[in-house]
Amino acid sequence: MTTPPPLADEFESHRPRLFGLAYRLLGSAQEAEDAVQDAYLRLSGADRAGIEHLGAWLAKTVTNLCLNRLTSARVRREEYVGTWLPEPVVTSDGTLGPLESAEVREQVSMAMLVLLERLTPTERAVFVLREAFGYGHREIADVLDLSEANCRQLYRRAVGRVAAPESRFEPAPERREELVTSFVTAAREGDLAGLEKLLAADVTWWSDGGGKVKAALRPIEGREKVVRFLVGISQRFATGLDLAVVEVNGAGAMAAWAGDTLIGVFGFEPRGGRIAQVRAVMNPDKLEYVRRQLTRP
Repeated sequence: MTTPPPLADEFESHRPRLFGLAYRLLGSAQEAEDAVQDAYLRLSGADRAGIEHLGAWLAKTVTNLCLNRLTSARVRREEYVGTWLPEPVVTSDGTLGPLESAEVREQVSMAMLVLLERLTPTERAVFVLREAFGYGHREIADVLDLSEANCRQLYRRAVGRVAAPESRFEPAPERREELVTSFVTAAREGDLAGLEKLLAADVTWWSDGGGKVKAALRPIEGREKVVRFLVGISQRFATGLDLAVVEVNGAGAMAAWAGDTLIGVFGFEPRGGRIAQVRAVMNPDKLEYVRRQLTRP
């Protein structure tokens, strides 16, 4: 008779998948870590004999823990100072699992996580379980204790709410990386004319400082206004900031360091060969997880 692995070891084998699920549901890496840890505590106190399939039990537990957190998060986000953006996560190390296609990368993109904020907590759970983890409607019904018909209806509604008129991912990844690299190079050199050429005419710049650092409270729309904004902050780029290209949420992004302090992560969404959206996460609380990733020994 084979001896089952110790509880901690068995749980650790599921942790990456559980973190990926919780992060997609919450848009917060730190809260996702907390939800996964809470699931471990619940497992520690559960009757193991009554758990037939541990992976399914853990997925259900994490999902329901996240639903509880999403309900309270809605209230906090209504009171949030300025624009709310998801916490960035480095994905080049496999933290969110293998991202082997544009469609899979889209599921963890900053753009998608922002769109998921349109959904109710239950709609979000149905959508994530179906789209990102390939659950069937019957499996989702078991996780959420709903009828299969209700899950189908919630999924259709969720798909309609996150739909966009154009593709949300760049069909040529190499072009996307080229845009990001060019932006970082121009920013390092203070080349405002070069930055302007990379921006779409209707570009939007979103900043999330959470009221803790200086950041634009409203989106800046249009190439002319964004360039004026960049002129205003260009002095910061010229005074010792270290800018680097990193893979965040499945795509190239820019990390800005002032010495050992990570002061911002900038995500880019291209369209038509130019940058159409910039999402700048500067709230230091939201940078803690990605900072740990980037400074990992």
